[in-house]
Amino acid sequence: MPVFPKISLRPEVEHYLRNVFKNTELLDAFGLEGTEQKFEALLTRLSQPPAFTTVRLNTHLASVECIRDLLTEEIQKQLKDLRKCDVRILPHPKLPDVLLIPVIGPRENLARYSSEVIVGVQCGNAVLRGAHVFAPGIVSAPKFMKVGDVVSVFSDIDGKCTRGAMEFQGNKVFVGNGIAEMKRSSIFCSDEPLKGIGIRMTKPVCLSPCFDKVLSNHIFLQNLPSVVVGHVLAPVPGERILDMCAAPGGKTTHIAALMHDQGEVIAMDKIANKLERIKLNAALLQLKCIKAYCFNGTKALATDATGSSTDGPPFSPESFDRILLDAPCSGLGQRPSMTCTWSLKEVLSYQPLQRKLFTVAVKLLKPGGVLVYSTCTITLAENEEQVAWALQTFPCLRLQPQEPHLGGEGMMGACLSRDQLKQLQRFDPACVPAEGFRFNPEEEESSQRTEADFIQQANKDTIGFFIAKFVKVP
Repeated sequence: MPVFPKISLRPEVEHYLRNVFKNTELLDAFGLEGTEQKFEALLTRLSQPPAFTTVRLNTHLASVECIRDLLTEEIQKQLKDLRKCDVRILPHPKLPDVLLIPVIGPRENLARYSSEVIVGVQCGNAVLRGAHVFAPGIVSAPKFMKVGDVVSVFSDIDGKCTRGAMEFQGNKVFVGNGIAEMKRSSIFCSDEPLKGIGIRMTKPVCLSPCFDKVLSNHIFLQNLPSVVVGHVLAPVPGERILDMCAAPGGKTTHIAALMHDQGEVIAMDKIANKLERIKLNAALLQLKCIKAYCFNGTKALATDATGSSTDGPPFSPESFDRILLDAPCSGLGQRPSMTCTWSLKEVLSYQPLQRKLFTVAVKLLKPGGVLVYSTCTITLAENEEQVAWALQTFPCLRLQPQEPHLGGEGMMGACLSRDQLKQLQRFDPACVPAEGFRFNPEEEESSQRTEADFIQQANKDTIGFFIAKFVKVP
């Protein structure tokens, strides 16, 4: 079985996270030795992709059945080289707009060729989730590589390969084999901006369908917990909703679709080029109720009547029915992630920013309105500690149960009661069994799994994620 090394963290970051785990309920539940094993399992799991590709359907344009038929045809076309082409496409029983596609692999005994292409770590991560190698991601290629050559692709997880090198002996991880779509000189000796596929992956270690330009009006690739967030927010047609940190727009477009494109969805992000992604995604999915603004969420509250606007930010107090704060965070729950070079100072820098955004969100929310706070990280400081702080700081907030509730409950260590922890939703990759989840339609064991087995595994083997839901009492 291909080896995925555990995620590489700076020593001070790993020490910090390890101590957090030791000082939570894990010590009581597992004992010190069990806590260490669980933490090591988490580090290993983070370096691997989730076992399922989650496809959110644009039910605004077509029915689930119609999109599923189109998707099935496309996947069968892509996976025609498998001896058995019975890869399942599963509807999620609690998420009516979601289809789940098991990832095939990690696959054993793939050949490794002498011609090696080295890609950057982000490109390598994308390959593990079903992408081909796009030319800008290539760092090194063989001296005489030409179009049509069969090559092995490796991810430079330490970022030490010199661009344009002809070979690399440093720390690298095998992600699969492919066929060159460009010759070396076109990649490294061209004055034109690089674009297009450089290596078309034919035998990746983890085989997932490639969705580049596939049904772009009908589907949106989104991690399972990110889809859960939209349903937890539960928008209603005709409401006015704010997505405070919206780029690239996956949750924004989901909110608009759940509202049947009726009402107003305000999407904000302070980075202009990210805002263009929101607009592009809204246009692709043909959602017209979305208004996108380049604006800093910490300044979105008007301080006086003359400073407010009926259209764009800053906004008057209590002007939104529901608010999603998918906050900027340390991102330590993202998968696959084989390396994180952030310092402990950087990891800890997000809590103050999250609190500034949260304060603005509470003031912008109408009495009786709903606020959902989420992150894609695993730290206690950015998750449960923020909930405890919010409940103490804002007496008007009440923690609410979530539906659907597919993750585990919150982690102890932030002075929240057991009942409060049960109302939180934490997706924890460390909960996946040590042997992980492997699917191969050609193996009898895989073919005997029931649909319930697949769904249960899909709910567990996700990115690390956290969700809290509040209501503002009058």
